[in-house]
This record gives sequence, C-alpha cells and structure tokens, in this order.
Amino acid sequence: MFKTNTGNIDRIIRIVVGLALLGWYFFAGGPVWALIGIVPLATGALGFCALYSLLGINTCKLKN
Repeated sequence: MFKTNTGNIDRIIRIVVGLALLGWYFFAGGPVWALIGIVPLATGALGFCALYSLLGINTCKLKN
C-alpha cells in the first residue's frame, strides 16, 4: 500500500499527540479544532505521512 516513511520515535510522538488532542476534545470539552488529532493519530498508526513524502523526508531507518 504505502511505503513507511516515519520512524518509531516519530510514530510514537504522533500517536501520543493525536490521542492527547482527541482526549482533550472528548473528555475535557476542548475546542473543535482539537479533532485535528485524528491526523497525527492516523499517520502514526499507518507509518506514512503524505507531507513527508512530498518533501522527501524519511525518518524511518529501515529501507523499503
């Protein structure tokens, strides 16, 4: 499907930030823009970031 272009640390940070933003929205009544947490959560879970692909960035140490 997609080639992984995010490394393990990058993925963990994205998942934590995504969960924090979504948790803020759903459990603490955060603003609607906190739903943007879906994006880092999805890119962290998939291991693929379209913006990284466009910019030629690859934080994954493994070769695809």
